[in-house]
This record gives sequence, C-alpha cells and structure tokens, in this order.
Amino acid sequence: MNSKLMLLITALYISLPALSQTIYKSTDYKVFPNMIVQGGFMAKAISDNEIISNYKSSESERYSPEISFKFSINGRDNEMMSGRDHIVTLTPVNGHLTTLIKFGERVVKILPELKNTTLQEETRWTVILDMRHVFKAFDKEGYYTFFNGDRLYQKDFKKVYIAGSSTPLIWDFNNLYRHPELELKDPDGDRIYETTLIMNSKKNIKRSSPFWKLSRDISEFPQYKSDFPISDAIYNLSLEEMINAIEPDSTFRTGKEWSGVWTRDISYSIILSLAYLQPKVAKYSLLRKVKNGVIVQDTGTGGAYPVSTDRMVWAIAAWELYKVTGDMQWLRTAYDVIKRSVEQDILNVYDNKTGMVKGESSFLDWREQTYPNWMEPADIYESECLGTNAVHFKANMVLSDMAEILNERDVAEKHIDIARKIKMGVNKYLWMDDKGFYSQYLYGRNYKIISSRSEALGEALSVIFGIADDKKSRSIVSKTPVTSFGISCIFPQIPHIPPYHNNAVWPFVQSYWALASAKAQNEKAVLESIAAIYRPTAMFLTNKENFVAESGDYAGTQINSSNMLWSLAGNLALIYRVFFGLNYCKDSLVFTPFVPNAFDGKRTLNNVRVRSAILNIEMSGSGNKIRAFYIDGKPSSEFSVPYTLSGVHSIKIILENNKARGDSINRVENKNAPETPGIDLCNGILRWDVIKNAKAYLIIKNGKAWKKIYDNSIEIERGRGGEYQVVAIDSNGIESFATEPVEDNIEKTDKIGEYKQYVEISKTSNIKVEVPVCISVSGIYSIRVRYANGSGPINTDNKCAIRTLKVNGQKAGVFVFPQRGTNEWSNWGYSNTLQIKLRKGNNKLEIYYDPLNENMNGEINNALLDALILSKRR
Repeated sequence: MNSKLMLLITALYISLPALSQTIYKSTDYKVFPNMIVQGGFMAKAISDNEIISNYKSSESERYSPEISFKFSINGRDNEMMSGRDHIVTLTPVNGHLTTLIKFGERVVKILPELKNTTLQEETRWTVILDMRHVFKAFDKEGYYTFFNGDRLYQKDFKKVYIAGSSTPLIWDFNNLYRHPELELKDPDGDRIYETTLIMNSKKNIKRSSPFWKLSRDISEFPQYKSDFPISDAIYNLSLEEMINAIEPDSTFRTGKEWSGVWTRDISYSIILSLAYLQPKVAKYSLLRKVKNGVIVQDTGTGGAYPVSTDRMVWAIAAWELYKVTGDMQWLRTAYDVIKRSVEQDILNVYDNKTGMVKGESSFLDWREQTYPNWMEPADIYESECLGTNAVHFKANMVLSDMAEILNERDVAEKHIDIARKIKMGVNKYLWMDDKGFYSQYLYGRNYKIISSRSEALGEALSVIFGIADDKKSRSIVSKTPVTSFGISCIFPQIPHIPPYHNNAVWPFVQSYWALASAKAQNEKAVLESIAAIYRPTAMFLTNKENFVAESGDYAGTQINSSNMLWSLAGNLALIYRVFFGLNYCKDSLVFTPFVPNAFDGKRTLNNVRVRSAILNIEMSGSGNKIRAFYIDGKPSSEFSVPYTLSGVHSIKIILENNKARGDSINRVENKNAPETPGIDLCNGILRWDVIKNAKAYLIIKNGKAWKKIYDNSIEIERGRGGEYQVVAIDSNGIESFATEPVEDNIEKTDKIGEYKQYVEISKTSNIKVEVPVCISVSGIYSIRVRYANGSGPINTDNKCAIRTLKVNGQKAGVFVFPQRGTNEWSNWGYSNTLQIKLRKGNNKLEIYYDPLNENMNGEINNALLDALILSKRR
C-alpha cells in the first residue's frame, strides 16, 4: 500500500467516530451502526459504497520457528498415530538448516524460549528422510508394517511427502499430491529421501485488503438502505462479489480460489438468496450438475457417491428456483432429475431399519475433520448424519410438492411417506434429551451409537425444514453450543486436527443458523448471528470461506477462499430472508420479517423483482410481528403478494416493536473433546490407551452403555460374543469419539474366488458373483467383504464400486467398495457391514450389479473381491 493511501485511511479513522449506539457487544468485538471494533482493529463504513479496515491477521504476521510435522507415504497419515508428530525448532545459520529423521521414529527438538519469536524470512529448510528400513522390509517380507499393523506392499509404494502446521506445509494428507514441493525424492537411489522448503516466505504471507470501494454497477439488483451504514455497505460489497462470481459461461464460480460449479455449494447458495438475484445463472449452474439424468455427487470421501449423499440439496435449490420464477418447464425438468436420483438413493443409501439415510455429513467431506481416525470410507458410508438426513427429508417433500403440481398423486404420497419416515428416524435416533439438540450422527459397525457432538448446519436445517417441532426448535437454538466468534461446524472440537471444518466457523452455516434462530423466535441468537457474519466481512473486506473459531482469524484454517459464493449468498440472505422475511411460497411471496431490537429503525429495499412485478418496500420498527401492512397505500390483512401481481408497486410494513420470546443462547468456551483411545481385545482382556485429562471411561457393549470405570482395562467373559467400544470422558463431562469396535466373536471367512484368488468385478465382467455359504446354526449374521479398489484416492474422485447383495434370492442390502488409493490394488480393506439372516445348512449369496448401483463416474465401477467375513450376532 502506498504512503498516501495509508495516510488517507489513518485520517479517516480519526475523523469518523463510531455512532454512539452499540448494536452488539461481546468480550471479543463490538458492532456499531457504522463500524465494527475488535481489540485494536476497526472496520468502518465511510459510505454505503466504501469500507476501510486496519485488520491484521495475528497468524500471518508471526511465523513461529517451532514446526510440527510428520511424513506421509502415498498421502496417508500413516507414519505415527494421530496427534503424535515431530516437533522441531528451526534455528537457521546463514538462512539454512538441515534436519535428518528416520521414518516412524519421533523427533522432538524444541527450544521453548524461541517459540514466540518469528522465524527468519526465506529460511531454506532441507529435510532428509531415511527410508532404508522400509525398503529392507519390502525386500525381506514383501511389505512394510505401519505402527497400527496396516501393511504396505512394495508395488503399492508411490511417493512420500511431508505434512505439517506451517506454510508451505499442510495437514491435508489427502491433497499433498497437489503440492509438489512437499514430495521428498531419492535421486541417487540410496533410499534416503529429501526436499528443501522455503519457510516464512514473503509470498505466502496472507494479508487482507485495507480498503473496499464499490466498482461494479449493482443498480439492477434490489437496493438496500437503512439507518445502519455498516449493514448497507456490507450488503453492497456482497452484491458486488456476487457479480464477480459469474463466469463467462453464465455459471457461478464457487470462490476466488475454488473454480467451477460444485453441487452442494451452488445449491446452498441458491436456497439462501441466489435464486432471487440471478435465476438464469442459478438454472445454468444447476443443470451443470446433472449427468445421465441424475444429480451429480461431485465430491466426497472414497469416490463420492454413495459414501457422500448430500447431492439431494440440489432438489431444494431447484424448488426454490421454481417458486421464484414459476417456470413450468423447469419444474418438469427438475422433477424428472430428482425422481431418478431419489430412486437410486432408495436402493443404495436408505436404511429400512431406522428410516434414515446413510452417507457423509452434508458439506463436512474431509473425513479427519469430523470423524474419528479409525473410520474408513466404508464406515462413513454407514453413518447416518443429521445434516444429510435433513436434506433428504426436504428433498422428498419437494418431490411430493412437484408431483402434486404435475398431478402425479401416487408419487406425491410415496415421497411424503418417505419424508415422514426420515423425520421419525431423526427424532427417534438422533435427538439427545439430556443436551436439548440433535446428535451429529449415528456411527459404528454392527451396533450404531450416537456421537454426542452438535453439528451446526444439521441443527439449523432440522429447524428450518420442520424436522424439529416448535418445542425442539426453541431448545436447539437456545442449547446448541455457540463459541465467541460464531457457531462452529461441530462442537466440541477434535484434538490435534487443524482448523477447517474442525475448530472453524463458516459464514454460510451461520446464515442458516440465523434463519433457524428467526424461525425459533430467538432474538438473541438472530442478533449474534448477524454480528458473527458482519464482523469477518467488514474486517477482511470480503466474504471469506471460513475462519478459526478460537481466534476469529481468516489465517490458520487449512484452506480459505475470498469471494466465497455461499458466504456472500448468506450475507445477502440476512437482508432478504431475515430483516424483510421474504419467503417465496407456491402461490405468493409471504413476508415474515425479523428485526432485532438493536436494529430498530427505518429501512428500504427497492427494485425487488417478484415474477412480473417490481416491489419497492419500506419498513420501520423492530420485532417479528407485523402491526400494519400496506400495498400501494391500502391496508392488507394478508402479509403477502400474489404472483399474479404485475407492474411496479409499493409495500409498507410497520413492525410491532415486540420482543421475541426466545432470548437465551448457550455460549461456551471453545473446547476440545478428549482424544479417541486406541483399543485392543486379547485373551479376554479389553485394554485401551490412557487418555490425558480423561476422568473416566464408558464401556459400550453391543451399542449400549455397559460400565463406567476409571482404569484402562477390564476382563470380559469370553465366548459370550459381543462388540465393545470405549469412550473417554473428561472432568467437564465431554466425551471422546468411541473407539473402533472390537469383537469377541469367532469370524468365519469364505473365499470368493477359487484357489484363493480374488475376483475382479466391473460393469462388464463378473456382473454377478455367487458365493455358497454353509452354516451350522441358523440366525442373524454380520457380513462384510475384503476388497481392494485402486481406481482413485481415498478422499475424492468418483469411482466407488457399488453392488447389491441377495441372500437366498432376497435383496439384503448394498455393499460399497470405496477407493483406497490411486493404483493401490494390493491395499486391502473391508466393505461396510450388513446384517443378514442365514438358515442352517447351505445358503446362496449373490453379489451383483444392479443398474441403480451406478456411481458418479458412470463407466468405472470396479473392485477386487477376496473374501466374505461372517460373524454370528444372535
């Protein structure tokens, strides 16, 4: 920044005092009508079209010489157990230093007195990694055994990387391959690998802009004006960023650092506000996410669908777009796509036992950030998550509404019934009476249990979509934990996992929380949400993707984009859907405004397009009740505008200045849960790791709480069968994730291929695989498949293999075989576990490809099947 601009900004700070009224105040920041103050930082609205900010990221301004890191083979967290890292204080000489480490042997060399200093800029750090013992194991055994017992076969060794906490290092193991500088190489073949990194490089310093001034023409969009300059300026900044997000092909870009259209991002954005502002661009963007007549699940663990299943949020966005436009052709197009997609889901991801839907938490698709480390992609597929189920509930309601309009009554009734079952399942299996909000998810293998964490987006959607009744809605909004800078994606946080979904606030989630808070009539929660969205926008002068929950800083999360689509859409939704309460229904635009008392005053929203009409809206007062409503100067008892209206019209709304009934929130100090213990069952003794700060351990047997003890081992009665897990509990009653299940059951293994060979399945070969199974005792058995899938990485792509299981001629469920690593065909793992009924004697099992078992690739749906593993349950 040049000196003249800095002098100008300094002068403006001095000359523009904060307006005396305090809108919002917490221990960390304050919001005034024209500015926001956070410690020594200030962001001020000079006018409706200009904001200045002196915010500086504490994270980016200081670069500690203490570095935490570990090594990674093939982009996995596989050197040491999670949370156990190398820690080294870098002390360069003449700008350079070298560190030598043997793979798997922890190094801790720290100088505490230097921790709070700053590392010399442009430090060249050469890291040398001794891998000779790994290759010696390859030569002797054919494989190397990791700390957790997993084997790496020599032909599956691809590359070795360094991961860590300080730029250019990242903790995102799954995306290390995108950073070539983090790959260590062995140019001379001595099996000693190395790389040289530039630490504290000037080019990596993240700084936000100090000044924003409107540079785009926003006159064609609704024009907002109020008594609160900071609100007006943030609205205009968000409109400008919305325009910036439109690509030359008339689709929306996901973010400045995220190119392309992504199903969940575009859909959540359209629902929030983009259907109203850019219906044509919204339509083109949604159509981009349709392939082979179904909605695309374009990202997710283990090859996307069906491990991730939140693509159905597309249906809700499509419905929003129809309500805004009334376009019947669009309705028919969307209806066909949604109907086919739901039919596919009914086979692949619906759980007939719970009535709910399987698959990864909606938008939380980085597995380490929200799941325990032991959960493989197949385990994540089996989880039944709050947010994802809320999406599927609403998608089925949408499909029913569309079918009614198209006079397909049987379809309408079918999907109303499906939605009812999902709603019942969520309230039966996920509601936590003791906490007053829903569980994050069900998880496990043979016996699913609840995670006691909250999940912000899912809690919000459950209120907004009507899964929660009025009583539960009020409880959710008042009791779900909220941190000082906003509602974190999950709570409590997972220890040793860097901020991204974990330990982070996402503004678009906060916007949905604001909508839920308004519906629950909780004024304090609405006000806090508005403040939590306005603070980062004003301070950073852009709509960021996320920020660290603990500090409120944009630097420190693993990935963070500016001009983020769903963040800006959520910011605009505060005006449209909260303050003015614009609610597009089937036949009319209904007004349900919510203006917290702190924002009492006058506001206008002009040039609002409602199909063939243009509305100029004037509002005064505060509260969530309308005292008087006028259309073109004439009073109306209906607080709505029919879609048959055309031309330009004036709307005047006078609010009651009432106090909404809800005024409590559960603001908490940001906390980590205890670590998840490791567990072992041997010779009738169940043992687990001693966890720091744990005061007790809850033992779970067959999905039910069994015993709470204070030691780290217990003897069990052998031969009685059972599946065991352990949860660590700290002095505040905060629970860890449950350990990986361990069994006291005798497993029976049946080879799938003849002569101990595996069977290769694809869409053209071995479409049906028959496996005869002879059982000595009839009953319920758990069954899983040992398999390999080297079609892609563990974190993304679209080649998860899917097959249907028949037992003695009857459909018994679906097996998923997620990707386990690119070209890693010797990397064997296990499918999800199904429970089936077997009769005494001979049984015929068929694993076959059903046309609805299609993944998102459409062509490659391959795996190697090695064996069936059976275990009697009862």
